[in-house]
Parts: sequence; C-alpha cells; structure tokens
Amino acid sequence: MASPNSITPKQLLRLIGTPQAPVLIDICVDEDFEADPFLIPGSGRHPASDIDGLITRVGNHHSVIICQKGKKLSQGIVSWLRSEGCKAEYLEGGIYAWRELPGNLRIPAESLPPSIDGHTVWVTRHRPKIDRIACPWLIRRFVDPKARFLFVAPSEVESVAEKFNATPFDVENTEWSHQGDRCTFDTILDKLCLRSDALDRLSTVVRAADTNRHDLAPEAAGLLAVSVGLSRQYRDDHQNLEAGMHLYDALYRWARDGFDETHDWPTDQKS
Repeated sequence: MASPNSITPKQLLRLIGTPQAPVLIDICVDEDFEADPFLIPGSGRHPASDIDGLITRVGNHHSVIICQKGKKLSQGIVSWLRSEGCKAEYLEGGIYAWRELPGNLRIPAESLPPSIDGHTVWVTRHRPKIDRIACPWLIRRFVDPKARFLFVAPSEVESVAEKFNATPFDVENTEWSHQGDRCTFDTILDKLCLRSDALDRLSTVVRAADTNRHDLAPEAAGLLAVSVGLSRQYRDDHQNLEAGMHLYDALYRWARDGFDETHDWPTDQKS
C-alpha cells in the first residue's frame, strides 16, 4: 500500500516545469551528494538538521523532501513537517529511484551560477520580448523558483552584474548568451542538461522567433506577435515577465502534451 505521505518519481516528473510544482528540498547528506552532485530540476539543498529553517522555507507551500533512498531521513523530516502543519511528502525511492526514471532530468550542481542568500540573481537588457522572457521562465520553472531578474539599460548590464553579484544573460560576450545560431534559451538547456522532447520542441519555437527564422517552426510568428504585444502592453518589465510566465506555461504544456492536436471548422458533430 502506498504511503499517504509520499509521491512517486513519475508523479513528480509531471509536475516539474508547471505552476503546480511543489517546493523541492534536497536533504541528502553531504557525502552522498558529493558522490552524485546532481539536483532534480527546481530543487534546492537544505541541511536535514535545520528543522526550523526548513519549516520557514516551505511555509504554506506543498513540498517534497528528497533524500538518497526515500527512507529514514526524508520520511522522518516529512512527518516532522506535517506535525507542524506543513503540507509535505517524500519522494518514493529518493534520488536512486529518480535516476532510474525514464525521461528524468538531472542538473549538474557545478553548472549552476552562484546564488545570493540561497537564490540566483540574473541581469539582462531592459525591454525584453522573446529570449529574455523565455529564459527567466525556464530558470524559474526548472532551476530556481525564486530567481530574481534585473532589467537595465544595455550599457549598465556589466556594472550592475558586478555591483549586485548577478549573472548576466542574453548579452553579447557572456557565458549565458547566444552560441552560434542558437539562442540563450538553448544555451541554458545545454549547460544545465535540461534537454527533453518537450523543451527541445519549445526551444525550436523560441529560437525561430528570436532569430527571425520562422521556417524552423510555424508557431514562431505567433510567439513573436504575442511577445511584441506584451512588450507594448506593459511598460514595466517585471509586469511583462509575469504575463510572459503564463504565456510560456501554456506553450510548455502544448510542447509536452498538445503539439499534435489540431483544430478545424466546422466541428465534427458526430455523437
């Protein structure tokens, strides 16, 4: 009988990348993590000994606690959290089970940019439209749910990055930017090992729209039109980003589950 306090790797995989994803906390002991230094997308490390800090970190959010095997460490923490009124589950089989799951994604910890107070900070040019909205969506949904993004004048990106220890992206001559004919969205997928059928499909649309090669994907023209419309609708770049998060949530679900669905008129009226 399945535990009422657990979630399977397959169930978790369906949630990652969506707004419904839980807070993911990796509590593997340091020795185990050093032997296998990879993170489940969207997860963050936290010492199992810091119960009070963990309670504060998960707050009222649904959380999944992850240890190496899904046994004493994560099950004990989950029971403790639940006794404090937190909505917590443990990952069945832990990291071992996740590694065996077909279609899994694992982020190499060494590839992540440095964090500030536990979260990453990124900076790019202001007035974002395509890549500079798609990349923050990708980072918040698959890397760091609380990542902060700074939008500044192009001439100020480098100095702001230095002043605030932020990671510049989608800026020429930086690590996280276009590579050849690929856009920054592709670069993040490659550097963080986030390639999947759905994200590859979405990246093609983003690349086609961002580099004006609509022959790569017929959806590119629509993405460009909506992106330009959002940039005109919102003067504030952060409001634009929040609206864009909904846009890319929908595009991801299309790329994952609905890419082969069509629509026509008149509808089939057969019962």
